[in-house]
Amino acid sequence: MLARIHASKPLVGEPPPEFKGSGRDLRIDACRGVALWCIFLDHVPNNIGSWLTLRNYGFSDAAEVFMFVSGVTCALAYGRARRCEGWSGVISRSLRRGWDIYAAFLLLTLACAIMVHLAGRDHLADESNTRILLEHPGAALAHAVILQYRPVNADVLPVFVLLHLLFAPLLWLLLRCPNATLGASFALYALVHVFGWTVPAWPSSHWAFNPLAWQFLVVLGAWWMIAGKRVQSWTTSRTALVVAVLYLLFSLVIALSWHIKPLETLIPQALAKLFHPLDKSNLDPVRLLHFLAIAVLAERLVPRDWQALKTPMLRGAIRCGQNSLPIYCLGVLLACGSHAALLEISNGVGMQIALSVGGILVMIVAAMLLNSTRIKPGRQPLWTQPTEPVTATFSDG
Repeated sequence: MLARIHASKPLVGEPPPEFKGSGRDLRIDACRGVALWCIFLDHVPNNIGSWLTLRNYGFSDAAEVFMFVSGVTCALAYGRARRCEGWSGVISRSLRRGWDIYAAFLLLTLACAIMVHLAGRDHLADESNTRILLEHPGAALAHAVILQYRPVNADVLPVFVLLHLLFAPLLWLLLRCPNATLGASFALYALVHVFGWTVPAWPSSHWAFNPLAWQFLVVLGAWWMIAGKRVQSWTTSRTALVVAVLYLLFSLVIALSWHIKPLETLIPQALAKLFHPLDKSNLDPVRLLHFLAIAVLAERLVPRDWQALKTPMLRGAIRCGQNSLPIYCLGVLLACGSHAALLEISNGVGMQIALSVGGILVMIVAAMLLNSTRIKPGRQPLWTQPTEPVTATFSDG
C-alpha cells in the first residue's frame, strides 16, 4: 500500500529543485571528502598534519561538517527515493543503508583489534580503547553488537546506524512540518544539556558522539536542504555574514591562545575557562554556533559552479566524498597504522608529514578504484538517473 502513495503530492516542506535531481551538487561531495581527510589527520595523535584542519582554528572541527553534510545527503537521496518509489522505497533503502553501516562498524571493530594486536603496543591498545576487546573479547563483542562498545575513532558509525533507522519517519515529518520538526530536534538537544541525557554505553556511559545531541546537526542538514530558498534570505544577508565573521575571528583568537603562550597571556582567565575545555560529546553550544558561522560563510562564498571544484585536489576530495563509508573506515585504519608507525619507527616531523600525505593519497586512490568498479549508468536503478547517480556512500540511502 505504501508503494502506491502518490509520490508527487504537494507537501508543506516540498524541497527546492536541487532536491528533485537537477544535477549533482559537487560541493556536497567535496565538503564530505575534505572532512574525511581532516578526520584522518585529527585521528593521528600529535600529528603536525592536524594544523591543516579546523580543529586548531576555532571551536568546532570536521565532525560537525560531516554530520551536517550527512543530513543534507540523506535528504537528497531518500527524497529522490520517495518521489520514484514511494515511502516503501525510503524505508527499505534507509534500513539497508543502516545495515551496511552496522556491518562496516563490526568489521572495523575487529580490524582495529587485529591491528593493535599485531602492533603489540600497550599504549596503542589503551588509546584506541581496544584493550578491553583484546582481554575480554566475548563481553566486548556482545556489547559491540548492540552498539554499546566502540573503539576510538569508530564511534561515529553507531550514531549513523541509529539515525538511518529513524530517517524515514524523520523525512515524513520534515516534508509536512519542517519547522516544527527542527524545533523538536533542537528541544531534544537542549534537554540533553539541561538534564545530561544519553543512551547506554559500555564499559563506561561515555559516548564520543551522544546521539541525542548530535542528531540535531543531521536534522538541521536535512531541514536546510528541504527548506531551500526560504533560509537563504537570512543566511546570505549582510547581517548574518558580519556576525559570522566576527564570531569566527573571536573563536580563532581563543583557539590559538590554547597553543600559543604569548597569546594566552592576553586572554582573560575567566574568558579562557569559559571556552576550554568544550564538551564535544554533547555538541557544546559554542561548537554548534561556530559551525553555523562556517556554514553561513560557505553559503555566501562558495557558489554551485565554483571553479576550484575542477582542480585535481578537490576532484580527489569529491571521489572520497562519493564513497564516504569505505573511505571513513579506511581512514580509521590508516590513522591506527600511522599511530603505530609513529610509536615504532619515528615520531619526527618528517614522518608525520609523510604519513599524513601518504594516508590522504591512499584514500584518494581507494576512492578512484571504488568509482571504477561502480555499476555502469545503464544498469543503475531508475531513481539514480540521469544526472545524479546516488552511490553507496556513508550517509546516502
